[in-house]
Amino acid sequence: MDFLINLSEGTQFTIQLAIVLICLFYGARKGGIALGMLGGVGLIVLVFGFGIEPGKPAIDVMLTILAVVVTSATLQASGGLDVMLQIAEKMLRRNPKYVSILAPFVTCFLTILCGTGHVVYTMLPIIYDIAIKNNIRPERPMAASSIASQMGIIASPVSVAVVTLTAFLVNAKTPLAGFDGYLDLLKVTVPSTLCGILAIGIFSWFRGKDLDKDEVFQEKLKDPEFKKYVYGDSASLLGKKLPQSSWNAMWIFFGAILVVALLGYFKDLRPAFDKPVPAQVVEIVSADQTVKSINVKDGKIVATAQDGKVAIDVKENKGKAKTAYNAIEIYDDKGVLTQTLSVQDNNVVITAGDQSETIANASIALKDTMKKKTNLSMVNVIQIFMLLAGALIVIFTKTDPGKISKNEIFRSGMIALVAVFGISWMAETMFTVHTPMMKAALGDVVKAHPWTYAVMLLLISKFVNSQAAALVAFVPLALSIGVEPAVILAFASACYGYYILPTYPSDLAAIQFDRSGTTHIGKFVINHSFIMVGLIGVVTACIFGYLFTMMYGYL
Repeated sequence: MDFLINLSEGTQFTIQLAIVLICLFYGARKGGIALGMLGGVGLIVLVFGFGIEPGKPAIDVMLTILAVVVTSATLQASGGLDVMLQIAEKMLRRNPKYVSILAPFVTCFLTILCGTGHVVYTMLPIIYDIAIKNNIRPERPMAASSIASQMGIIASPVSVAVVTLTAFLVNAKTPLAGFDGYLDLLKVTVPSTLCGILAIGIFSWFRGKDLDKDEVFQEKLKDPEFKKYVYGDSASLLGKKLPQSSWNAMWIFFGAILVVALLGYFKDLRPAFDKPVPAQVVEIVSADQTVKSINVKDGKIVATAQDGKVAIDVKENKGKAKTAYNAIEIYDDKGVLTQTLSVQDNNVVITAGDQSETIANASIALKDTMKKKTNLSMVNVIQIFMLLAGALIVIFTKTDPGKISKNEIFRSGMIALVAVFGISWMAETMFTVHTPMMKAALGDVVKAHPWTYAVMLLLISKFVNSQAAALVAFVPLALSIGVEPAVILAFASACYGYYILPTYPSDLAAIQFDRSGTTHIGKFVINHSFIMVGLIGVVTACIFGYLFTMMYGYL
């Protein structure tokens, strides 16, 4: 396979993209678990044919789906889901078509509170049941809810994307006048995001054929097994008295979601742990105790060992904590020497400009890591409290655990898990290796036409499948080539573009949870249920983001 490896990167990218699309195309036609297993075909070609190191499977996402699916299936087995559906049915009976507008707002607000779009997995089975039992085309609220859950990330004060973008804008060489941080970013991203959610809700309200007019769906309904699978128990829940245990299960479920939301919003409520993180640290040690520590964040350290033979740049090499050094030079990010440390007669002399300090009976050591307090991640919080909720439901409502694995939610969730495993792993493997090429190519376009910033950020997001990663990869480049910070602020919502191809876990999960098959990947792959919703939502959010940026005087 050497001839494949020797092709130009552009040619390799084109061939690999075609392979990914073929796997998606064929997998979409086969449906179900086959969609995930086709990822293995793509991985064989990418890894063994092109010699690409496999990317990392979306383990956190998969475990989150697993935890949420098990809990949702437990909720269904306990009758708690019937309580929710009964309440929803009462609310929607007068005009049930509004679920296509209400559902995306619900998932968006959950993301804003929790800082992660993974919470959508909790809502998808419920949204589907509300839609199908009110004869609403499930594609309408399902696709909109998946898109809305991801759009909420750039509007969440606890998301990595917001933290990242705020830092870039605050530290820009020509910062925006009056822009001080989170609140200034959120006052643009929150209302613009909600405008985008409203736009996709209105669009979804009218999209696709009604179920009673969908010839393909009606033809499938002639199969009794398919009808039973799609509708389950289609009898109305109105007027039906549900046992107290079902109500208790619902309150346990809602309580878990509320706790997750609070822990997402109030970071300090989450446990914090000491974790080693990459760093450049100079330590002055005396009597086996660290008496002074210098953390070099942006510059570099050049150190020479006492034997005079070892000279290292700590930023690019490993600093050995047990090695004693007799000379240290610390440079800032512009290459200017700021401090020197030297060992003289068992004393350490620190010099910075005209200032000097001597520490007696000491030595110099280097470390390339340091301990940092890190709060428990929201991914782990969701997983823990979903499992807890399922356990409490089983304990306090006497739900039969044997029924959990036999209902529709569990079955659909497991299919979604396989799809996420294969497809997202294949996409991650391909796009990660070509990120530098795409960054360079798109950077040249933005340099020539700054107005294309939003489009470029959108495409970068698709390649890296992460809003925070897209911002990290592209915003510094945009700032360095002269794109105005105000433009970056206005088009913040453009960091969400990974709906362009249906490879993202929440989209794949929505397809699998929609047992009617209306949420789907089309014949040509690109014509799937999410692309129009995503484009409408993001474009609308960018337009209103631009208007709000002007209104606040940044543009």
